[in-house]
Order: sequence, then C-alpha cells, then structure tokens
Amino acid sequence: MATPVAAPPRSSAPRAADPSAPPNTRRAALPGASVRNVGDTTIRVLLSSTSQAARVASPNGVTLTNRDGSLIARAARDEVWHFEREGRRVRAVRPDGVPTVWTDAPIVARAVGAALLNIGGKPYRGDAAFYAGDTSVLVVNVVKIDDYLRGVVPLEIGTKSMSDSAAVQAQAVTARSYAYIHLGGDARRVYDVTGGVLDQVYGGVAAETPVSSEAVESTRTLVLKYDGRVVNAPYSSTCGGATAAASEIWRSNDEPYLQSVSDRIPGTERFYCDGAPRFRWTRTMDGATVNAALAQYLAAYTAVPGRKPGVARAIAVASHTESGRVGTLAISTDRGNFTLRGNDIRYVLRPPGGEILNSTYFSVEAVPAADGSIGRLTIHGNGYGHGVGMCQSGAIGRARAGQDFRTILHTYYPGTTVGPAE
Repeated sequence: MATPVAAPPRSSAPRAADPSAPPNTRRAALPGASVRNVGDTTIRVLLSSTSQAARVASPNGVTLTNRDGSLIARAARDEVWHFEREGRRVRAVRPDGVPTVWTDAPIVARAVGAALLNIGGKPYRGDAAFYAGDTSVLVVNVVKIDDYLRGVVPLEIGTKSMSDSAAVQAQAVTARSYAYIHLGGDARRVYDVTGGVLDQVYGGVAAETPVSSEAVESTRTLVLKYDGRVVNAPYSSTCGGATAAASEIWRSNDEPYLQSVSDRIPGTERFYCDGAPRFRWTRTMDGATVNAALAQYLAAYTAVPGRKPGVARAIAVASHTESGRVGTLAISTDRGNFTLRGNDIRYVLRPPGGEILNSTYFSVEAVPAADGSIGRLTIHGNGYGHGVGMCQSGAIGRARAGQDFRTILHTYYPGTTVGPAE
C-alpha cells in the first residue's frame, strides 16, 4: 500500500471489560426462530453514567413516557430538560426547575416527528432512556442497529475515502455481527453495549460520513457466520504483517475462523497494511520509568509478593507465538522472576498513566546501568492493536488493490460466510 491511511483506524477492536478476556462468540438470545434483517433490531447503547449528560431536547419537541408507555410530560421545541435520580426512581425537570413526579425508571424520551434527539448536547437517532444508576443517571440510546452502525463504522475504520468503500463495508459487517451477538447478553444490565472502547466507539449522528452510511446501507441484513451461527468478529488497527490467533492474545481456545493470516502482498516483500502510521514503531523507557511501570501494573497480571516487584534487572522475550508475537515475557528483578503472557504484556510495559503498548509484536533491547539494573529499555515493534481478526489498515490496503468486502472478510476470518442471520 503506497499511500498511507488517511485517518488511522482505532487502536483495538471490541473487547470485554477485562482486557485479557476472550471475545464473546455466543449467539444472542433473540425472540423468534429467525431474524433476517439484523439492522432493524433495536440495540441499547450506554452513552453516559454521569448526570451532567442526562439532558434532552429536540427541534420539534419531546414526549416523555414511563416504563408502561404512559405520557409523563411534553417538552416544547428546543426546550432542554434534565433528569435526576433518587434511589431507583427518576424524574424529569423542566428548564424553569419544575419537576415531574418520581417514577420507577426508565423515563423514555422520544423526538416528535422525524427530528433527531439532542442527548447531552449531541444529536442521536432513536430514543433515549434514563435510568437510576448507583450514583447517577444512566443515559441509554435505544436505536436500530443500522442507525447505531452509522455512528460506529466511521470511528472504527477511520477512512472517509470512497475508494476504500470495500474496507468500510467489511467493517460494517463485523460491527453488525458484534452488535447482534451482544443483544440481551447480561440480564443485570439495562444496556447491551457501551458507546466507548469497551465495546465499539459510537458517536451518534455527528460521527456519520457518506462512505460509512453507504457501507451500512449496502450491507444491510449481512452478518458474519461460521457453521451457521453469527460470530463475534474482532478486529484491530494494524496487524504489522500477520494477524494473530485468538489464543496468542487472550486466555481462550482458538476459534477456527480466528487463525493467524499473513498480510503480505503476494509476490512482494510488502504488506497490505504497511502504509499505516504504526506499521513499525519504537518505544523507549528509562530504568526509572520501567520500575515505576512494574510497581504500578505488574501485580494485576501475575503474582507479586507484597505487590512490590522491586528493581528490574532483565527483561527478555521468552517465547514467540505462531504469528511471531511475544508469547511470554520474562522479567527479572532484585525480588524475583516474573512472567507475562499475551495481551497482558501491553498493559504492563507502559509509562504509568500512559497509553498501553501498541502491540505484542515486538523485540526488546535492555541496556544495563552501572549497578546492574536496567538503565534503558527499547522496544521495536510492529502493528497497533491486539491483532486478532481483521486488520483494518490491511482491509484498506486490500480495498485499494481491488478486493471486495466479501473477499476481505473471508481472508481475515477463514471459513466464514456472509449472509442474513437465521
């Protein structure tokens, strides 16, 4: 790929709250025997858990109803109402401070006519449901999946170029599959997914672009399936030359469709993703930063006596995975020897409070200080993100090489089919 990616895709794919957890591959518990048009199914997206964002308005006004559908109040055009909680009850408050009665959550806000809702100062399709959380009001956008995807796909794939449309279509199918299998996944929650990096980044109407909206529409009803079931399709920004099998990164068994795939352009020494900004990268930390990182993060991922790892004396790659990533990292300090595995490494080898390591596809060079401790650690790496499933930069490179979205998906998820959910 001679031309760099115009806007880099997001660093990592949908994932569970625990960064070490494997992707969810179960089918959603949906009513009925067949759901062909997934895009028309409603999804609940958590937008915020801070009361500051619990505000709603619309150019044509808003109706507010309780959980039974009974009308509570009507907001006039562009009139901004906010919401409050007391225990498990909520109420709406007019701009002049006059509240509605307390009611069992949720209160549902719906724009009058075809207007958009303004939720927390930003435009969204669908409705808003306001719930009482433990300490604040939870704001949930209740929206059709394909309208949700319009605000997801552009933030996940990055590019706005119509020449990359096949890659954007592939992103739309993977994002739709992810949304589908997370419907009704946790009965304890009042939402299906969050609107942030724990699931898929969602920006509502403000994030929408022509190329992403066209990709959602042109792939409507389509999801990724293996052996007849809809599957989670993890993806990451840049694989760095080869994608990773699931077990290389997460504590999970391998799925047949999540295997290592080469991103090399046939007959060349180049890769479909080599125009990405972080296809190659270097990170350097001095000894003090390394020790501070170990002190803050190591005990969260391996046993550390007293939670005090000590001063680092050696850090080395102990094993590699099939795709060439670091399988295990050996850390020696003046207090003992420790081992990190898979994606855990990325959360430890970083400056305290700083961004996690770009990937586990790297080599290390440790320069000793005069006292035998590590004086400087240099990490030379490839790629950006966990590397499992579709390489977003590689998908863009493949689209520019003329591959269609089905070819891209079948390459990164071997053995899968693309079609309606049934």
